[in-house]
Amino acid sequence: MRVALFLTCVNDTLYPDTGRAVVKLLGRLGVEVDFPQAQTCCGQAHYNTGYRHEAEPLARKFARDFAGYDTIVTPSGSCGAMVRELYPRMGERARAEGRGGGLAAALAPVVPKTYELTEFLVDVLGVTDVGAYYPHTVTYHPTCHGLRSLGLADKPLQLLGAVEGLELRELPGASECCGFGGTFALKNSDVSAAMAADKVRSAEATGAEVLCAADNSCLMHIGGTMTRLHTAVRPVHIAEILSSTAADHSPGTAGISSTAADHAPGAAGSPAAGTAEEPLT
Repeated sequence: MRVALFLTCVNDTLYPDTGRAVVKLLGRLGVEVDFPQAQTCCGQAHYNTGYRHEAEPLARKFARDFAGYDTIVTPSGSCGAMVRELYPRMGERARAEGRGGGLAAALAPVVPKTYELTEFLVDVLGVTDVGAYYPHTVTYHPTCHGLRSLGLADKPLQLLGAVEGLELRELPGASECCGFGGTFALKNSDVSAAMAADKVRSAEATGAEVLCAADNSCLMHIGGTMTRLHTAVRPVHIAEILSSTAADHSPGTAGISSTAADHAPGAAGSPAAGTAEEPLT
């Protein structure tokens, strides 16, 4: 099986290890992964900030860049939701404005074949045990777009539950937003920072070493807050957990590092959190 990796701007720029983890994981499961070099932004940041018309050329480009693939996989619930939920809306709005059906027709082919990573694993490949090993206590934060827009439900939890060595702990108030919301964190920084602090306190209450999620944008926000609050919990993308094997944790190896914490610029309204943490081993 051959798929295209839609890495997203945030991952490509700040968290390339997440992309590497996806390629490693899918390769282990017999999936051939292509990375279309022309891919750029899907337009989500523009659309969510109110620049809908400016997002349209980016959406058209996305459709062209991934036109030759039957399946598109992304390690991001938010960007996956942009394609699946908001691309159809963009097309219909253009039609309603009297601009014809060209945009809707251009975007329609990529909508049903775009999958967030965990739903691709569970719904398309039909696997929950991906052969991972991760000897740490973990709690899971379901990000808003994955939970509410894509309906991932317990798919990530099914995958985490099958990881050898992993002890999964329930996160109190798991369905509550972490407060990121893209530009919401800038326009409403005090509220955003308070929501992130609540999320971090909930993670600490579990006693887990790691908080994982399917969106690095949310983990960036949470990770910045963790650094500011000097917590011992580390933010890690779920792809990095699922790609991990016993070989990654053998003596003399560094294991999976907390990349979201290493690069987090800090929670909204807080000092930059650029201090690298020691990797988990």
